Amino acid sequence: MAQQEDGVEKQRKRLLYQSRHRGTKESDLFLGAFADHYLPNFTAAELTEYETILSEDDDTLFDWIYGRVKPPRDGAVLHLLLAFRFCP
Repeated sequence: MAQQEDGVEKQRKRLLYQSRHRGTKESDLFLGAFADHYLPNFTAAELTEYETILSEDDDTLFDWIYGRVKPPRDGAVLHLLLAFRFCP
């Protein structure tokens, strides 16, 4: 059980890093703030869903976030991301 928890924490830290270092300032700020807010409480399944979301390129993600394109899949984490409002 401890190994599984260690794996989840490693995944959580990796996803936090990936959220904050996407390559564009806008992505880093938005996804970093989202990850700061939600990642600490995500379950293993939610972390996996978020990892899938992060595999998309930034242009695709922002098309979804701004409502220009409907995401091809649905999920609880995606709903959180689409509803998230970043206020620096």
